[in-house]
Amino acid sequence: MPRYQQIARQLKTAIEKGELKPGTRLPSSRTWSQELGVSRSTVENAYADLVAQGWLERRGQAGTFVSQQLRLDTSPVAPTVFAGENPTPQLFQMGLPALDLFPREVWARVMGRRLRTQTRSDLALGDVSGELLLRQAIVDYLRVSRSIECLPEQIFITSGYAASMTLILRALANPGAGMWVEDPGFPLIRPVITQEQVELLPVPVDGEGLDVSAGIRNYPQARFALLTPAHQSPLGVALSLDRRHQLLEWAAHARAWIIEDDYDSEFRYHGKPLPPLKSLDAPQRVIYAGTFSKSLFPALRTAWLVVPVTEVARFRRQAALTACNVPLLWQQTLADFIRDGHFWRHLKKMRQHYSQRRQWMESALTEYGFTVVPQQGGIQLVISVSGEDTALVRKANQAGLAVQALSQWRITSTGEGGILLSFTNIPSVEMARQAARQLRLAIT
Repeated sequence: MPRYQQIARQLKTAIEKGELKPGTRLPSSRTWSQELGVSRSTVENAYADLVAQGWLERRGQAGTFVSQQLRLDTSPVAPTVFAGENPTPQLFQMGLPALDLFPREVWARVMGRRLRTQTRSDLALGDVSGELLLRQAIVDYLRVSRSIECLPEQIFITSGYAASMTLILRALANPGAGMWVEDPGFPLIRPVITQEQVELLPVPVDGEGLDVSAGIRNYPQARFALLTPAHQSPLGVALSLDRRHQLLEWAAHARAWIIEDDYDSEFRYHGKPLPPLKSLDAPQRVIYAGTFSKSLFPALRTAWLVVPVTEVARFRRQAALTACNVPLLWQQTLADFIRDGHFWRHLKKMRQHYSQRRQWMESALTEYGFTVVPQQGGIQLVISVSGEDTALVRKANQAGLAVQALSQWRITSTGEGGILLSFTNIPSVEMARQAARQLRLAIT
């Protein structure tokens, strides 16, 4: 950047911060050039640039001044973020894995090796479905961990859950189609669905998960069913085996599509997990959606889909319109990270730590008079609330605690209130007690 532009930027920043008020006279170009050790013409060019932009004004022999016409908004600007994330992690923030547990040195070493061994072909766009090495690594992982048999051709790499949903709907949905959604359920995916002109059809959730009978009774012609069967978000219940078979029978009969969001099935602390719907999918009506955001780190922005063999060509045609926008280097690094065994070791470590952190947080909350709803897995907790929950959550948010109200996850269903929170970034029993105390003080 030319020196005069650097000077102009410094002046502009000082004006924006209020350090130079409107009407302030600036030093002469001769004086300032001597102070900065630059030529006089360099300062003159900087002044001229800002005069042209309206930041400064000339007043003849009186000199150069900060323009009186400026109307600066000095109020802080809230950063624009997708899906409600906060750029700075907050206490109890949901959807955030334990950032302190991620093996950054190992990741850097694996990525460094990839950088050193890249070839010219690695500089090209790559396959629209994603890097083959990563797709094969996901196939191997799903076969062992989730009993899902699939081919690399069935895997589509995307830049996150929202991108996965968009790809599904653009490949399979027609305007006006209906989709069963859990009620309560993850609210931030709803705008993604409705922007594709798909209607949300709320189906209640009980102790056995999504009420499939209610869905069939109320919306028999639905085109899609979106659910979190392993660990319902946010209530934490698992879809019973009977309902899994009932849902698959309905989908086969109605020629509907099931979207299985398996966002955190890796983290179960009690009992044996039920098989995923995809592993039971003889009729080939299940689209399986996974993500690395909860198991590794959100900034990775990498998710995947497993689509039925019969729909691979249709998905490839849609994917070709945008191509895979996860950087090839990241995909290759992730593939190596999985194939070298680092992913498995990381998951094992996280399960151990999460089990401990969950116990710490539950005990601390109980100590401060909260009632925690029992769950068998997941990375979040639900505190039972009698009556209205939004006012309590508003108070907690104002105190800097990133809890959420269960009622805000509902569409039409009614039920007890609740406070939703994550325990993943609570690294000690002392911090758990401090956090529970902060929450109690905030809402009292």
